[in-house]
Amino acid sequence: MKNFMKGLSLVLALSTVGLMNAQNKENQNLSIKVNKEESKDYIPAVRLVNNPDGSCTFEKGRIPTLKHMNTTTFWMSNKTEEWEKNAHPAPRRQYVITLKGNIRFKVTDGSTFIIKPGTVLLAEDLKGKGHSWDMVKSKAWERLYIPISENADDLFVADKDL
Repeated sequence: MKNFMKGLSLVLALSTVGLMNAQNKENQNLSIKVNKEESKDYIPAVRLVNNPDGSCTFEKGRIPTLKHMNTTTFWMSNKTEEWEKNAHPAPRRQYVITLKGNIRFKVTDGSTFIIKPGTVLLAEDLKGKGHSWDMVKSKAWERLYIPISENADDLFVADKDL
């Protein structure tokens, strides 16, 4: 319930900010660890992106809090179809907010990372084979999808840029 409330609070904050902004314009496992001091102004995030050759990779970073985001809608899902677990590109640029579940994502080179409630997934791998995922010690994945408006900044700050 605590994770659900944390996730719901994050979604409400993102959607509120989005509506306000619409008015203005090698195999490795990654576990996201956040410095509590740094976390005051950011939420941890992982971004899926395409390499120039179309393959999918990821980078870890964060998204600043209390910034206007250019989004207009969101929806929730707790259902999973088998095709979703197979390699696929993201259908659109979007934030994926996990409310419940631990999800292991795999990219083209076999590298993996785990998303848990409290870490934002930014899906921007729109071409190529994309990514795949499976649940880790979870029976269900409850999540919110928040599409990013076309040509809008995703506000992602890669760790290397900090």
